[in-house]
Amino acid sequence: MTALAEQVAVVTGGGTGIGRAVARALGLQGAMLALVGRRPAPLESVAAATREAGGQARAYPADLGRDDEISDLAGALKRDFGHADILVHSAAIVRPGTVADAPGEDFDLHYRINLRGPYLLTQALLPMIRARQGQIVFINSSVGLTARAQVGQYAATKHALKAIADSLREEVNRDGVRVLSVYPGRTATPAQEVLHALEGRPYRPDRLLQPEDVAAMVLTALCLPRTAEVTDIQIRPMVKPD
Repeated sequence: MTALAEQVAVVTGGGTGIGRAVARALGLQGAMLALVGRRPAPLESVAAATREAGGQARAYPADLGRDDEISDLAGALKRDFGHADILVHSAAIVRPGTVADAPGEDFDLHYRINLRGPYLLTQALLPMIRARQGQIVFINSSVGLTARAQVGQYAATKHALKAIADSLREEVNRDGVRVLSVYPGRTATPAQEVLHALEGRPYRPDRLLQPEDVAAMVLTALCLPRTAEVTDIQIRPMVKPD
């Protein structure tokens, strides 16, 4: 038996980057995957690869910035699976800009996708997760601990996401639910490639964390015996910037 056999794992941002790597790692351990994201094609690609490997996966295209789509998603998950064991929040957006110049509209978008969406989806799925003594993972960012220049809006939402995770942990531990926050440094993902281009920096994916590195840490924490809980993981590239 694999470690997560028959457990339902909901992974947002499951079509690309860290979310994709985490979903594939969970699928290899027997979890039934519910892959969530805005674009159907990447989700279907991951779902198809999972099924070809003998696993179970479904794609759920949804815009987590819209309340109605979050509500519809929660209803579909309850209808299709009846329960949820693992919720991984990996969907996020980042639009760099200085505090002096970054538009307020960008701040609103960061807030809706990076903070309000995970908050509302957690609320919607929490009864099912509580009933299964499940686990919730927030893929945060190193800037969720220490902000840098030009990412103030993004970092603000990630700082707030840490607060939500910490409060939630205090509220649900007594019900047997574990809550993990992961703070990766720069990771070789499509979003990171775009960010490097916007910053005018050469993109060297071999010098960055790999999505599979983050997924390995998440999987280890999720598979720990229930005598233990990992609350926070910081992980960064081994090769430091020049």
